[in-house]
Amino acid sequence: MYDYMLGGKDNYAVDRQAIDQLAELIPEAVPLARANRAFLQRAVRYVARAGVRQFLDLGSGLPTQGSAHEVVPEARVVYVDNDPVVAEHAQSLLRPGPGRTGLARFVQADLLDPEDVLARAGEFLDLDEPVGVLLVSILHFLPDSADPLGAVAVLRERMAPGGFLVISHATTRATARVTTRATTRATTAARPQERERPRASGGRGADRTPAEIRAFFGDFPLEPPGLVQATDWRPDRPKLVGDWSLPSSLMAGVGKKAK
Repeated sequence: MYDYMLGGKDNYAVDRQAIDQLAELIPEAVPLARANRAFLQRAVRYVARAGVRQFLDLGSGLPTQGSAHEVVPEARVVYVDNDPVVAEHAQSLLRPGPGRTGLARFVQADLLDPEDVLARAGEFLDLDEPVGVLLVSILHFLPDSADPLGAVAVLRERMAPGGFLVISHATTRATARVTTRATTRATTAARPQERERPRASGGRGADRTPAEIRAFFGDFPLEPPGLVQATDWRPDRPKLVGDWSLPSSLMAGVGKKAK
């Protein structure tokens, strides 16, 4: 379904039907998905320009368009997902062949078991060197009871100095306080019963505030412009008068581990 939202061809009729129905109910769903993927691509390019040549993408959801190994073909990339269907697609997609660098691997594992993830990713990545860790549009699917904050803390601790942590996370308009270089918007806090709600995955996710999302970065300083709307994180071009702005519901940021 995500691949269809991004304009890809690796999807089925049932995926297209489901997303077409979703778009009727939530018109911003497809633009938000594309804004999220565009943020990932900009962040990967930014991290690569800083000299990082290896990435760990957790909750990758392959196949999708414009993944890390396509953005930076010369980088080593390990994709992680716990979905067996994703695993099947990924193994086929990343199998060495014509036009494929062979620098990308897939690991079927659970990001809530970070020690296992790191042990297996370490067979292909040099974890003693800086790594770009990507947690893009995945943490909001995990409730606080699963302790994603603890899992991410392990990842941060094990990262080599100079590594980057890339996160995007959904939040409601009611809780969002979004600061950009040009504007600040503040709205009222969400009612307690709105703090946790069912997600499309069939599980229960967590609707976190920007302050709670910032906590995933720990003591990592954020690269400018900080934690902002995904569309406002180092956009490729200035916003023009009349540009359609997405709702303040997808926060994004990049933190760096000090050397």
